[in-house]
Amino acid sequence: MESSTLSIVLGILAVLPAGGALADFDQRKIGGFWREVGVASDKNLALKTPRRAEGVFLTVNGSNLIVKVVFNNSGSCETETTVGSESDPAGFAFPGHREMHVLDTDYVHYAILRLSLLWRGQDFHVIKYFTRSLENEDELGFRKFREMTADTGLYLVARHGRCAKLLKEVSGVSSLLS
Repeated sequence: MESSTLSIVLGILAVLPAGGALADFDQRKIGGFWREVGVASDKNLALKTPRRAEGVFLTVNGSNLIVKVVFNNSGSCETETTVGSESDPAGFAFPGHREMHVLDTDYVHYAILRLSLLWRGQDFHVIKYFTRSLENEDELGFRKFREMTADTGLYLVARHGRCAKLLKEVSGVSSLLS
């Protein structure tokens, strides 16, 4: 159960070190599909989670952020949804002592996020890199991600996944119907 909870937390939210959140963040522009491309953490537990997040679909509703994440679990696609509330201009608080902060984004191509959580009595941080594209990593955004995480040491660059593609297709259709 604890492993599953950590997997959900790591998949749903991206973690950033304390401070450094985007000062001029516009939450209206962050919504939509994002494919997870990279993960950095100083703890290898973040890289050993059995379920790998492939993509997220973010929906801003007032001061709430609805996060739908799609995982690849041994070839099967699974989704989880959680709702967070705005905690500061570029941050959201989620149930279970979890926080997400937007460190950097151009809203169109890439986003760098930090997930922070308290797990087993310890603070845990993961920095995640996302793109809007299913095909590429966006060189400028990925370079910024690498610069921000140069001292972290552990990286996982996501493979192109069918689960992320399905989330993008399904979420695009449902947003057209709304």
